[in-house]
Amino acid sequence: MLTFNIVKGIKNTSIAKDIRVRVFVDEQGFEDEFDDIDDHAWHIEGWDQDFPVAVGRMFESDQPGVYTIGRIAVIREWRQKNVGKAVMEALQDHARQMGANAVELSAQCSAAGFYEKLGYARVGDVYMDQFCPHIKMRKYL
Repeated sequence: MLTFNIVKGIKNTSIAKDIRVRVFVDEQGFEDEFDDIDDHAWHIEGWDQDFPVAVGRMFESDQPGVYTIGRIAVIREWRQKNVGKAVMEALQDHARQMGANAVELSAQCSAAGFYEKLGYARVGDVYMDQFCPHIKMRKYL
């Protein structure tokens, strides 16, 4: 059974950097994985007992009542086991507790179908982030 821990600031998470590097840098080839947002974002850690399996982050956007979710990463061995869905649900619940009425994200186009199954809708046009096509998506809570 998965458990989740949500902390403020990347310095307070023991696993976010490791899992994000494994997934986004080593597997997918992204270079600019960390930014200043990490310092004030909420970071979620997903654990299977003592084994870290997933991470993500969330922060308040410039729009009142809207939070931005991102950097959802699940280690390879735990994909296709509803871990990503559980991470998203936990972050959405946290956003509701913080007073959000909507959440948005920047999805890799290859993952847009996953987010659509969770109730997200595409907003705007496809754009490139580094070398990868992305689409903005939003869900009202």
